[in-house]
Amino acid sequence: MPAESDNAGQLLGGDDLPPVRVLRPEGHSDFLLTADHAGRAIPRRLGTLGVADSELMRHIAWDIGIAGVTERLAEALDAAAILQNYSRLVIDCNRQPGLDSSIPTVSELTAIPGNADLSAAERETRRHEIFVPYHQRIEELLKRRRTPGRRAVLVAMHSFTPVFKSVARAVEVGILYNRDARLAQIMLDLLRREGDFEVGDNQPYAVGDLSDYTVPVHGEGRGLPHVEIEIRQDLIAEPTGQAAWAARLARLLPEADGRLREQGA
Repeated sequence: MPAESDNAGQLLGGDDLPPVRVLRPEGHSDFLLTADHAGRAIPRRLGTLGVADSELMRHIAWDIGIAGVTERLAEALDAAAILQNYSRLVIDCNRQPGLDSSIPTVSELTAIPGNADLSAAERETRRHEIFVPYHQRIEELLKRRRTPGRRAVLVAMHSFTPVFKSVARAVEVGILYNRDARLAQIMLDLLRREGDFEVGDNQPYAVGDLSDYTVPVHGEGRGLPHVEIEIRQDLIAEPTGQAAWAARLARLLPEADGRLREQGA
């Protein structure tokens, strides 16, 4: 495994992917989609972080299926979407930098040797080259909408594993929120009315300042309408499921936002 300390001042080289992928930046929709864990790339200088390839295919490395859902949803809504290309094992773009979970040494039950004993400079390099550009692009697209009559509605897209630490999850889609539950409660109502799957209210996770970054900073911090959506990965692992969930959300999100606007938000 290449040592990051060989060149702590630079992480991404010419052969590496950019940290951010932006779709439809000029989209006309009020919705702005984010996918913090869309990719599982690892910079060449980090090798595999000492993790087996089979482990890097799992949820610990990325949100399986969410890139495909987000791409299709952005197209259906004509909405801008921002997707992170790098694995959350390199640095988690939905965690406050400096927290243990930002660059984990253990994920679920899997050790991440390439994240052990990092220097402050190595951590800062990952933050500067991967985390910062991703969130800067979110900020830039939100700033473009600061014009009279233009709204921004943040939708944070995620997926979750059907089994976590040997415990099966019955929830199939979760609607997550923290301080502001207005849009989330409308989406919960609409999804429950669909009647053909199990809906989780702040399940299997809940949004919090220590467990999340995108919603607290870009949604709550800016006073924007927002919601975080979690879809169980076995439902979207294949293109057919991705298309089905994108179509469902493309139908329900505008209806939910219409109800929110009726409330004056």
